[in-house]
Amino acid sequence: MRFTMSNPSLVQNDNIECPLCLGQGQLTRAEVLERLGMKDFARVAQLSAEEALRLLLRQHKDEENTLWMRFESELTKRLNEVTSKHKNEIQALVSEKNALEVRLKEFQKNQELLLNNTKASERLDAEKQLQDQIVALNHQISDLEAKTKVFEQQKAVELEKLKTQFQGQIIAKQSENTDLDRKVKDYLKEISDLRTKNQTLEVEMSKVARIGKKEEVSFAEEAQTWPGIWLSEKLKKYGDYLLAYRDPSGEPLEPKMVVDNKDKNSVTEDDVEKLIRDAGEQGTPVAALVTRDESQLRTQDKEGRWTSKDGVWILRTTRQWFHRDLDILKPLFETMRAEGPDFLTKNAHLADEIRRTFIDIDEMEKELKKAAKAIESAKELALAYKNRLQQLCDATVPKKIVTRVTLSPDVLSAAKR
Repeated sequence: MRFTMSNPSLVQNDNIECPLCLGQGQLTRAEVLERLGMKDFARVAQLSAEEALRLLLRQHKDEENTLWMRFESELTKRLNEVTSKHKNEIQALVSEKNALEVRLKEFQKNQELLLNNTKASERLDAEKQLQDQIVALNHQISDLEAKTKVFEQQKAVELEKLKTQFQGQIIAKQSENTDLDRKVKDYLKEISDLRTKNQTLEVEMSKVARIGKKEEVSFAEEAQTWPGIWLSEKLKKYGDYLLAYRDPSGEPLEPKMVVDNKDKNSVTEDDVEKLIRDAGEQGTPVAALVTRDESQLRTQDKEGRWTSKDGVWILRTTRQWFHRDLDILKPLFETMRAEGPDFLTKNAHLADEIRRTFIDIDEMEKELKKAAKAIESAKELALAYKNRLQQLCDATVPKKIVTRVTLSPDVLSAAKR
């Protein structure tokens, strides 16, 4: 056993701060106690304990060494007794072991010789068999080479026969292949041209789509400036917009109408059917089919601009006519708001009168356009006469000039009116 005197509680620091000099110097504990007239009993006790432990450890170590010496002497004595007892048996076993080793070496030598002889005989047999197989394979190879030569000769003869027999067909096929190559090149060229045209058409279609979208946006901006008219935001489906008259507070009044803008060459019956379905989905009794120009309306659309189909009243109009048509229909909408949406259905003669009113208004507008055109023509003729008269006045040689001017029928009709 070993004991270690490394207990931190027993070991104290000898250097402490001097209470008299306030830390200016350092003194040992013994010196401080001696100056104060006292003894360090803790130090004396610590040294006495350490000395006692050292004496105890030394005594224990001496006893341990004595025990180990007695154990080693007893062990040596016992080993000598056992060795002397079994010495004869060990010598007999050693001699027997040596004899067995000699016999084992002889047996290994005999076994190696036997294995070598066996391997040599097997190798000789295998070489003989391989030589026989090589000879047989050489005979087969020679036979196959002879047959191959005969087959090559027959093949050459057959190829010549086939070549002479199918020479014309080969030439025809080659010409067909040439024609096919040329056609393929033409087709590829045509395909490239079609792709170019397709890209051009796609660009044009995108332009048309952008123009259509711009038309819808411009329609919304224009309709929002009309006094007394309420217009909804752009609808995601079932029409483009919802339009209604509004009260003084700005709220929409019933009934509303579905507005569908069309920018195409001509309106079709499918467009009308779709507008009727949209009005049914929105729950409005009135729908408006608005085109960009008058030329996009069919003759039957112009003759029946206000008609009813499947319980929905349809107004066929243009961007230019729409605001005017709404002013005309305002009393009708007020009556429908008071009497109900089926007011026109109960009064068929009123619907016919509205349809004739639109026809008369369109005719008047056409006559006004003709009159405006005649006025413009008259202004142009007056300006032409003025210029002609100025030229006559400026002429150096006086001449009597009589000029006959043929007036257009539009000018004559305007003058008569």
